[in-house]
Amino acid sequence: MTTTTDPTFYFTIEKPGMAEFKERGSKFIAYAYPIETVDTFKKLLQNLKREHAKAVHHCFAYRVGTDGNSFRVSDDGEPSGTAGRPILWQIDSKTITNTAVIVVRYFGGTLLGVPGLINAYKTATTLALQVVPVIQKQIEVRYTIHFNYTQMNEVMMVMKQYNCTVFSQELQLFCHINAGIAKSRLQEVLYRLKELQQVEVEKIK
Repeated sequence: MTTTTDPTFYFTIEKPGMAEFKERGSKFIAYAYPIETVDTFKKLLQNLKREHAKAVHHCFAYRVGTDGNSFRVSDDGEPSGTAGRPILWQIDSKTITNTAVIVVRYFGGTLLGVPGLINAYKTATTLALQVVPVIQKQIEVRYTIHFNYTQMNEVMMVMKQYNCTVFSQELQLFCHINAGIAKSRLQEVLYRLKELQQVEVEKIK
């Protein structure tokens, strides 16, 4: 995967998209999804397998994270290298991450051969990625923030001011927030939080 020139941002797709490609009777339906985690992808794949239970193949590729190391491909019974890899090539050619593409194939009775399959999976993926906008997002570092309920307004003000993403929160007498802090503003946010009395900040590994 090609990395962006600015190490504080990455590119991904804005929303799900779908496209269909037909080749000698076979139908290839490509679904593109923005994803944050592998668990999210697994749920999407299960849903599609239920929705397209009569399809012969559910091939896919995904890339998650910004270090370029977290990806997976699956040919799901197609000849090795004819489905998952061509799908991943198209994801990488757009220099995007946190993206998954699942291509569902309904067999049309005619064998396409290795070149035909590579072209079909590549084309279906390209068409699906063409219908969704690519957006730039901030790379975030995940932290858990612990604080007393009385400090809620101060902590939330910092979260809002720096556009932090709050993934989950437990707000009782003693509160916990699981948040993503933009890498580009990390030092400022940590400084502001540590200025507050009795606020503990813990990096999520």
